Amino acid sequence: MSEDERRLSIGEVARTTGCQVETIRYYERAGLLAPPVRTEGGHRAYDVAAVKRLSFIRRMRELGFPLDDVRELLGLVDGGDYACADIHAMAQGRIGEVRRKIADLQRIEAVLLEMTARCERGETPDCPIVEELFQDVQRPGIPSPTVD
Repeated sequence: MSEDERRLSIGEVARTTGCQVETIRYYERAGLLAPPVRTEGGHRAYDVAAVKRLSFIRRMRELGFPLDDVRELLGLVDGGDYACADIHAMAQGRIGEVRRKIADLQRIEAVLLEMTARCERGETPDCPIVEELFQDVQRPGIPSPTVD
């Protein structure tokens, strides 16, 4: 059996790619990863192409791409209907988002540094950090929390 014909169990794929088993199953349900063939015992059996695709998906997710972008890029790649310029534009968009998040985190850091600098770390419950957190003040540039 050649390397391309070799089949791997979901556990082997998880170890090879660094993805959790449930994540692999989720990507199948989400249509990002084709359902694999099944063994006679009903177990999933993945080929090398599926492992490569899963590694691609995992890498995109590590870089912060949302699932919709992963799906879009895979659709382009699967259809062979893309140019390097298309991928470059998508990556540039991601860079912009990363820079916005870094700026947000730097603003949050500045506020936390300001708050902790005022704290004397005393033994009384009179704490300026707690007082600041109880204030209903939206600081400019600090993203509002999302409600889950």
